[in-house]
Amino acid sequence: MHVVPRRMLLSISALTLATLLAGSEVASAATPAPAAATVTAPAQAAATARGWSATWTASPQRPGANYTPNWSEQGFANQTIRQVVRVSAGGVAVRVRLSNAYGSASLKVTGATIARTANGAAIRPGSLRHLTVNRARSFTIPAGGELASDAVPLPLGALDSVTVTFYLAAPTGPATYHAQAMATSYRATGDHRVDGSAAAFSETSQSWYYLSGVDVIGAPRRDGVVAFGDSLTDGYGATFEADNRYPDELAERLAAAGRPRAVLNQGIGGNRVTVGSAWLGDKATSRFRRDVLSQPGVGTVVILEGINDIGMSEAPSPMDAPLTEVSAGELIAAHRDLIRQAHAGGLRVIGATLSPMKGSRYYTARSETKRDEVNAWIRTSGEYDAVADLDRALASPTDGDQLNPTFDSGDHLHPNDAGYRAMAHAVDPADLD
Repeated sequence: MHVVPRRMLLSISALTLATLLAGSEVASAATPAPAAATVTAPAQAAATARGWSATWTASPQRPGANYTPNWSEQGFANQTIRQVVRVSAGGVAVRVRLSNAYGSASLKVTGATIARTANGAAIRPGSLRHLTVNRARSFTIPAGGELASDAVPLPLGALDSVTVTFYLAAPTGPATYHAQAMATSYRATGDHRVDGSAAAFSETSQSWYYLSGVDVIGAPRRDGVVAFGDSLTDGYGATFEADNRYPDELAERLAAAGRPRAVLNQGIGGNRVTVGSAWLGDKATSRFRRDVLSQPGVGTVVILEGINDIGMSEAPSPMDAPLTEVSAGELIAAHRDLIRQAHAGGLRVIGATLSPMKGSRYYTARSETKRDEVNAWIRTSGEYDAVADLDRALASPTDGDQLNPTFDSGDHLHPNDAGYRAMAHAVDPADLD
């Protein structure tokens, strides 16, 4: 159990919530954000300067159909949504960020709470706190905007779980969401934001809704790390609800070494570097500013993207639309764009090699040639500040083009829990500073 020193808790409690958030440039109920932008790089810099650090994130996606059933297209009305997330680094106070990035209208949140997680949808007694914006319990997020709550004194340790609950009385319309949570979200009819038990939350989903970030303040500072990528970052193939995605494993590794720091998962299943789609998220070069550069308190980004650009050129399906042929040269040029964006934002950038895919639906002689060319550039060009060689970490000892069977989730493309752990151990902690 993480124990926060009493003197630290008292010092943070002595600060007013308004002081903690003074000068915020994140969109609030009082100051609508422009529809064309969610959060800006100056907002990230301002939040970082005040001591906020993101400790959990999920990349927003457009409402729509996806690999598993979800509630995004229908939205919500007179319903309470309860979502459980595990933070990567702790602090003495917390705030929550909600995103209406793909909403067509303003989102009215009637009320929201945060609490320590018990089991499932239940929360720990005595831990519930109301979330406010400008000290109001009801607030509105403009279409295209993101909102940060006021600070809440709630001491958290590395790897603690929190439960965020919000009640949506008025019809929301289609909801901004994150498709593949690899975790359970809960829904109840009516207002159950303060319920301690799970009894009312009889409906479940495997996606996250509106929730885009949890930030902490007041802990010893180490710059956070953004893991940016596709389903290999999002965690497809890992055990459901076990927090075994590779960013989770990296956070655990750093915490176990006595040097906990935020590790933020900004993966989207099926995402591509060069092509955006309704199902699979905006292309990486477009979403990088929002999903990486706008996160407070980060210093490094690990980029693992491109296997879908290659594979979907060979094995398209309706969900991948539009069908686009992507060459290795085009993919390398897009990686250079990501590197430029990261450096312009003051971040150290680590390139991760593309992992083996032989035996998967993506594999052909042509796609393998592209993968080899991109990996050779990542390893040898010197354009990345450091390299995490996931290809070699995950490869079979008898066939370098194939996943090690020990690490294969079964589709010859996505790792299992052991594979995600191996990915985390392929990232050198010394490269994060």
